[in-house]
Amino acid sequence: MGSLFRSEEVCLAQLFLQSASAYSCVSELGERGLLEFRDLNPKVSAFQRRFVGEVRRCEEMEKTFTFLQQELRGAGRVLGPCPDPPRAPLAREALRLQEQSEQLARELREVSGNRASLRGRLRDLRQYLHVLREGQRFTSLPAPLGSPARPRALSEREPILDPSVHQHLDRKINFVAGVIHPWRVSAFERLLWRACRGYLVASFVEMPEPMEDPATGETITWVIFLISYWGEQIGQKIRKISDCFHCHVYPYPESEASREETMNGLHSQIQDLSVVLEETEQYLAQVLDKVVVALPTWRVQVQKMKAIYLVLNQCSLDVTQKCLIAEVWCPVRDLTQVQDALRQGSYKSGSSVECFVQRIPTSESPPTLIRTNKFTAGFQSIVDAYGVASYQEVNPAPYAIITFPFIFAIMFGDVGHGLLMFLFALWMVVYENSPSLRQASNEIWQTFFEGRYLILLMGAFSIYTGFIYNECFSKATVIFPSAWSVATMANHSSWSSAYLATHPSLTLDPNVTGVFRGPYPFGIDPIWSLATNHLNFLNSFKMKMSVVLGIVHMGFGVLLGVFNHVHFQQRHRLVLEFLPEMVFLLALFGYLVFLIFYKWITFSAADSLVAPSILIHFIDMFLFTSNAGNLPLYRGQVAVQTVLVVLALASVPILLLGTPLYLCCRRRPPRTGHHGPVATGEQEPLLEGQEAGNSVNATKEDVESGGHGPDAEHLDFAEIFMHQAIHTIEYCLGCVSNTASYLRLWALSLAHAQLSEVLWTMVMRNGFVGLSYVGGVVLVPVFAAFAVLTVAILLVMEGLSAFLHALRLHWVEFQNKFYVGAGYKLCPFAFAVDTGE
Repeated sequence: MGSLFRSEEVCLAQLFLQSASAYSCVSELGERGLLEFRDLNPKVSAFQRRFVGEVRRCEEMEKTFTFLQQELRGAGRVLGPCPDPPRAPLAREALRLQEQSEQLARELREVSGNRASLRGRLRDLRQYLHVLREGQRFTSLPAPLGSPARPRALSEREPILDPSVHQHLDRKINFVAGVIHPWRVSAFERLLWRACRGYLVASFVEMPEPMEDPATGETITWVIFLISYWGEQIGQKIRKISDCFHCHVYPYPESEASREETMNGLHSQIQDLSVVLEETEQYLAQVLDKVVVALPTWRVQVQKMKAIYLVLNQCSLDVTQKCLIAEVWCPVRDLTQVQDALRQGSYKSGSSVECFVQRIPTSESPPTLIRTNKFTAGFQSIVDAYGVASYQEVNPAPYAIITFPFIFAIMFGDVGHGLLMFLFALWMVVYENSPSLRQASNEIWQTFFEGRYLILLMGAFSIYTGFIYNECFSKATVIFPSAWSVATMANHSSWSSAYLATHPSLTLDPNVTGVFRGPYPFGIDPIWSLATNHLNFLNSFKMKMSVVLGIVHMGFGVLLGVFNHVHFQQRHRLVLEFLPEMVFLLALFGYLVFLIFYKWITFSAADSLVAPSILIHFIDMFLFTSNAGNLPLYRGQVAVQTVLVVLALASVPILLLGTPLYLCCRRRPPRTGHHGPVATGEQEPLLEGQEAGNSVNATKEDVESGGHGPDAEHLDFAEIFMHQAIHTIEYCLGCVSNTASYLRLWALSLAHAQLSEVLWTMVMRNGFVGLSYVGGVVLVPVFAAFAVLTVAILLVMEGLSAFLHALRLHWVEFQNKFYVGAGYKLCPFAFAVDTGE
């Protein structure tokens, strides 16, 4: 939990890995996810690195897995995630895994090819059988001699040639038969007529049985055609046109006996092929079962193996070519775990020499590591969206756990709405381990689910502020008896019947004894919901509350900057930055908070008519004047205000010039020579061109200057002054604008209350108008409309609006007082969980 307030200490370290055990050590480190590896070969292309062959082997296996997965999808199988993620295979097991996967892919490819060829052959045989059946009807023999001649029919089922004509033809009639796609029939028929007019007779009929189109895989109803023609040249034209239209042409026997014999042979072939195809389907199902079982594990193993080799490609070889050296960013508290992982990796690989880790000094800013859990992750993501914290900078997330839901609740204060939000978040928290909730693909739902604890606190705080405002779906609740007594006012006043008839609104005078018996125990008195000046009262209350909370929030942000100054050993900033900032903020706006509380305490209902205006006093404070029409709050107020304004103005030049002048005075002449870390003993360089005690990727200039760049010690006064001037202007003007920005708490709170009241008045109230059974029936749809509008407008839209305004107040008004957010996250090397997609 300590790392939540400030990022953990991270160091730069070197890993010394024996070539024989490097793979096992990196695998062990990937399982634990402790280190972020740095690329020591940035100028070497990916095709020239040491383990490029192993990476290509993994990619080839991934291609094989892609083929297997496509076959599974084609068969309607669903590949699930790996139930128990395996560890990365040993280097010597990679060849066996590759051989098994390729063998299974070859077997599947062969079986799938056989099935496709069998299906195609069976489809052709069935089409041929249908062609012969339909052709038999077209070319049936004429009736015997002596039988009565039947009239000429126009049906396509009748014989093509008239028997009398058939007897007198000297030329031989030939046939072309086949099937064609139904979309091409019209064009095919027109082209035949134009190319061979008068020398052919074509007949078309739909196939009784729909079949699959091998080109698209769709099931269509093919069209059978039978063309009779005279002459060999016409036959060649017909065949060429059929080829152009991708027709399936089949041989058509001339005699009826031959056609019968062919159809009998087709029947037997179809039966045999159906049996063979069924057995092939069963064998293919067995192969696919093997793929379903083995593929998830293989894919995870290959992904891990590829990740390991990619990391090894980032390492450098020592001069002996027997040891790999890696540079990593490592949390200091995890160094012992890293050494243990290296020890286990060396043991698993069977190496007699253990690998080890060694810290090295560096001048680079380390990455930021802030450990979170499921509760704090949502709040940390809000901060990281503004900017990742600089290394070991104060983290605003733990304070946002309280301040963010509270500021949201100020704008969203309603017991009913907060309770609905709280119950919704509580449902997500209770069932957070449900796979249906965790693995939902909807992006909006994932956003809500990841912020479930944030929504839970926002709902709880909204219930609290709803009790403060005494609002539940815009209606006041009487938890305690009202402190105002109407009976006492009636007994001590001249309210006659005539007075009551002419005055629909009555005034309760708190100066009358017994009318006001003291403040309400908790929140706002419910009698204010009946008052005509209810809105005026809430305006005054919420506006002052917003100013007070805003100034406290900003002051807390300035105070957090002290921890940064102390931690980074910049104690001069305590006097030259923190003190002027606090003086400027408290002398002006802290004094405004004092005036608000002083007026609340000093003046009562008895002298409320002569109470001075705080706003006029605050304006006169900057003008160094007084207003005779606005009485002072206390004796010597003008002098105190003059001193405070002078202090605030005097703090500006200190804030502007203090830090630049201090740094200029501390500026020393440039140092020459080597000022790097002192080595504890003489040792040989581990890498070519590397000096002891320095990073392996350090440049020659870095080594000669002790790890610092040539401009690291050079302080440019103009640049420092410009930076400080921008900070001073931003802070001074920001105090004014940010204080006004917190008035959005007042505006959003009133808007939410008024929308809730309008929704109740215009929707729900209409359901209570009818007192008979009609009113009860109407109340059902009215309540449904009220519930839908409440969720859609007041919970979703208003909730999102309040969330965005609370986000802005934290990013701009709070965090810019102490938070830089110029860091980058530590991204440790860890094996990602396979999702099975």
